[in-house]
Amino acid sequence: MQVQHKQTGEKGFFFIGEEEHRLAEMTYKMSSKEIMVIEHTEVSDALRGQNAGYLLVDAAVVFARAHQIRIRPVCPFAAAVFKKKPEYADVQVTP
Repeated sequence: MQVQHKQTGEKGFFFIGEEEHRLAEMTYKMSSKEIMVIEHTEVSDALRGQNAGYLLVDAAVVFARAHQIRIRPVCPFAAAVFKKKPEYADVQVTP
């Protein structure tokens, strides 16, 4: 599964599938130049059980590291992934 990324201004999303027909997506907004706020993650039934949600979060972490930004996961799914993955702590904004 290939994760793609699109950002327009302060908002963006990571997705699997075609931009017009996303099978999974994770939306975010940039609350500042250095902080990405993950707002929502959704995975279609077609991809359930295939770790699509984890792939989206991982893509955001890779992006954050490459661009020296931090992530605030307000989406319950993304927050749960961050709790399970201590290796993501370097990019997480703590409350």
